[in-house]
Amino acid sequence: MVNFEVYLFTMKNILIAILLFAAPTLMAQQAKATKVVVRTQAKDAKFIGSSMGGSLIIIRDAQTNEILAKGYTKGGTGNTDLIMRTARERYQSITDGAAYFEANLSLSKPLLVTIEAQAPAHHEEARVMAQTQAWLIPGKPMDGEGIVVEIPGFVVDGLYPQTHQGFSLKETTSVELKANIVMMCGCTISDGGLWDAGRMEVEAMVSIDGEYVRTVTMQLKEDNTFVANLPLEKTGSYEVIISAYHIQSKNTGVDELYFRVSQ
Repeated sequence: MVNFEVYLFTMKNILIAILLFAAPTLMAQQAKATKVVVRTQAKDAKFIGSSMGGSLIIIRDAQTNEILAKGYTKGGTGNTDLIMRTARERYQSITDGAAYFEANLSLSKPLLVTIEAQAPAHHEEARVMAQTQAWLIPGKPMDGEGIVVEIPGFVVDGLYPQTHQGFSLKETTSVELKANIVMMCGCTISDGGLWDAGRMEVEAMVSIDGEYVRTVTMQLKEDNTFVANLPLEKTGSYEVIISAYHIQSKNTGVDELYFRVSQ
């Protein structure tokens, strides 16, 4: 009887050891490779690709916030005619040649993820963050067009005057404000073009020593370049906030200029 109990005890321990050893293997066998493709599309424009530094994509476990994958979209902005000029039917893809980020996750069960996009990566002054969530199912690819995250806004770069540049009222009574403005994908803004400057309102809000003075309208001088003549009426530290607003799409963008005026 004693020997039989010892036998049962031994067999039980062996069985437990086998199960413990086999469990990770069984779990690994259940896990399936799951492809996830993420793209970022500028609002009212094309895809954000390598020409703008791409978009930083971060895929997280929505419950634990653990980062599962991270990287940049790479590739082109896509086909202009297909994206902007062609009526789209249901399920018709518009991503031919468009930049993307691809992750391959190993999943053993469905997982809710948060997909965060920071774009454009190389333009910190204009970068915005957008995100969405999706359920990923083991072995069910989110490929093809993939998950598309929309990025609103304009990239606004104040070009002139340069930061902390000085002017003297004895030498000049005005300065030409200058800014470069493009779509978030880098697409060109021009007079009467696909992205028409005539449908935008570009303004410069001027303050001197922290006190608001006036707002001047900026006009397109050449593709992507907006200018305005600003009279220099008094000395002080000038702050110029340049804003761009599209009447229909509601895209917006802002940058700031700082310079000094002395006697």
